[in-house]
Amino acid sequence: MSQSPRTVMVTGASGYIAGWIVKYLLEAGHTVHGTVRDPDKASSVAHLHRMAEASPGTLKLFKADLLDADSFDAPMQGCDVLMHTASPFVLDGFTDANEALVRPAVEGTRNVLNAANRCETLKRVVLTSSVASVYGDGTDMKGKSAFTEADWNTSSSVNHNPYQYSKVAAEREAWKIHDAQSRWDLVTINPGMVYGPSLTNASSSASIGTLLDMGRGKLKTGVPDLVYGVVDVRDVAEAHLLGAFTAEASGRYLLVSESVSMLGIARLLRQQFGSHYPFPKMKVPKPLVWLFGPMMGPVTRKFISRNIGYPVRFDNSRSKALGIQYRSVSETLKDHFEQVLEDGLVRRRTA
Repeated sequence: MSQSPRTVMVTGASGYIAGWIVKYLLEAGHTVHGTVRDPDKASSVAHLHRMAEASPGTLKLFKADLLDADSFDAPMQGCDVLMHTASPFVLDGFTDANEALVRPAVEGTRNVLNAANRCETLKRVVLTSSVASVYGDGTDMKGKSAFTEADWNTSSSVNHNPYQYSKVAAEREAWKIHDAQSRWDLVTINPGMVYGPSLTNASSSASIGTLLDMGRGKLKTGVPDLVYGVVDVRDVAEAHLLGAFTAEASGRYLLVSESVSMLGIARLLRQQFGSHYPFPKMKVPKPLVWLFGPMMGPVTRKFISRNIGYPVRFDNSRSKALGIQYRSVSETLKDHFEQVLEDGLVRRRTA
């Protein structure tokens, strides 16, 4: 597909990753049909309108809901490309994981892709998936040197790692719907833990919670020996555009700059911002995490036993071949924590 101006639908356009996708599409002169829950809610969409005013591209916002099967037909009209980024992201506070996470993720994907099947102009779908679709626990690495696009998460369920399960269930649904037709092709972007600046301070992401906990001192006594793949939100957005407009792009793309431990993140932040912030300096022994972890937040002993102390590695060569040039994790964390300070979420300290 050429880079000449296209009409691109972006679901969940007010989201953390989607904001950067919309920005890059508008800057490249494309027309964006963005779906949001409420196009009139200024706190959610004002930044999108500001980007559109400063860019050669055109933005049109539409009201849509993942569980409303008919709400995606209107925004899909005339689109060449669909980028489906919308998915429920809740890690705690629910009693029924299936209703809170799995059903909306799978049914939402089904509703959006069924609308894609009804749109005769559509040629390509780019789905925002996750490394959670590739693996569920650190112990899944047994016998592997690194996770690749050939791996699928088979260890998560609605009762164990339900968020991860919702991501793999939704991606499998997408491939099933794709395989049943021949007009549009599917590319999936599978990012690790996404860090980097948000285009709105209304954004909430799992990664910002870690930065806040570190910056405010909640974790100053130590962090668990937890390792995960990290990637910059801007690189994830760029991958969506490469996946959409590179003719030979196909299949899945793991998006991970490098694997970093929680202590490694603290170390990089201390290098950038100094030791007058209460960044953790120690690992908490696994038996203590196992004992007290479930009292501290949405984590189970099963998760602790299968993930703490297990290194995870990722082969990102396929995404590099697509054209991704990864920012360093150090740069990503610096930019993200600087925004946390700018927004007043953590008090700026000087030596």
